[in-house]
Amino acid sequence: MLRIIGLSGGIACGKSTVASILSNSDYPVVDADQVAREVVSRGQPALTQIIDFFGEALLTEEGELDRRELGRLVFGDDSARKKLESITHPAIAAASQKKFIEFSNNGHEIVFYEAALLVETGGYKSMSALVVVTASAEIQRRRLLARDSDLSEDEVEKRIASQMPLAQKEAVADYVIRNNGNKNELEARVHELLNQLQCRFNG
Repeated sequence: MLRIIGLSGGIACGKSTVASILSNSDYPVVDADQVAREVVSRGQPALTQIIDFFGEALLTEEGELDRRELGRLVFGDDSARKKLESITHPAIAAASQKKFIEFSNNGHEIVFYEAALLVETGGYKSMSALVVVTASAEIQRRRLLARDSDLSEDEVEKRIASQMPLAQKEAVADYVIRNNGNKNELEARVHELLNQLQCRFNG
């Protein structure tokens, strides 16, 4: 039986680094952001629906979706955002499910689903377990400034404040990885998590 484990966390907490460690440990990771890009790539039905509704001005010269322009279009417009989600969310769900089936057919028993908004959307409720990666507020700020050096300290604060508080994500998590140290420490925590999951599902 395939177990799908949700992987989420706050901005600049190290969720993507955890995903990389999992992949390097031969545990497949389906990245929701990557799937979202795939379903709106050239030739995909979702792209056709988006262009039919929002207009051809959203296409680049190469026939690809101008994601930045689309973001501007739906930002602050609930009606437009909901229409976009009605197109993309079913496509993302179907594409993700196809990847899960492929991994299962290849003999994998545990697959991780990396998505920033698993708690906000309630998507974690349909999964076998939820892992949330967190860090202290100070470390979040420091990492975000280092990663996006063009951001001001005020913009960093706004980005962190715009997200669901980490405490709320921790409250519904089955496993919490606190990433306040270095990468070696994080790798140790991830391998400890994998041992716990193996005991839980195979013990």
